[in-house]
Amino acid sequence: MIKEQTKDDVIKFLKNNIEPLENNAYGLGYRASVYLTDGTFLPCVIFRNSKTIVELAIRRFKEEYASKIGLYEIMKTFVVSRNCINDYDISRVEKSKFAFPKIIQKQIQGETSMSWTGFVVNMKDSKSFSFGTTFLYEFFDMPDNYSVDDIKEIINHSYVSKNGKICSLKSQMSKDDNEYYISSVLRERPFFECFIDDL
Repeated sequence: MIKEQTKDDVIKFLKNNIEPLENNAYGLGYRASVYLTDGTFLPCVIFRNSKTIVELAIRRFKEEYASKIGLYEIMKTFVVSRNCINDYDISRVEKSKFAFPKIIQKQIQGETSMSWTGFVVNMKDSKSFSFGTTFLYEFFDMPDNYSVDDIKEIINHSYVSKNGKICSLKSQMSKDDNEYYISSVLRERPFFECFIDDL
């Protein structure tokens, strides 16, 4: 049986093993996988310090309270529209196989079209796969038998055609005979958040 990690163990693991990802609104995030105390495995969890999100909520509340427009939606965003887990429900934390290394993730640049970013991931074995996201870059599905450590480079605004050729997605999206199918694209993965004061 594996020993359960304390909150201090979790913080130490994250700081020593996970490269933090900066987010302008939410601060640093540490992407990992966790086992909960009941044995449930969550492959995609981002850990953040609670201070940044609380300060953002207070600031947004003050801004909206003055106008009383959108106050309900602001409160809803911060109170009930998050996938959160409690740090005390975590038994063990480990690296996530769905979190691109920061150096790779930084290569993803700009929207391809409104609300969509498409790109190709070229692997070290020279095979390529189409990826895409609306706005979430924290975790991505991976092709079978590949891990994030197999990624060589990102080719922005591109896709892999049916015959395996890397093509420009911007030019393809404007055609009537669009061969770019969203169903063949590896997408962003849903994730949970865990806020820890001492992180």
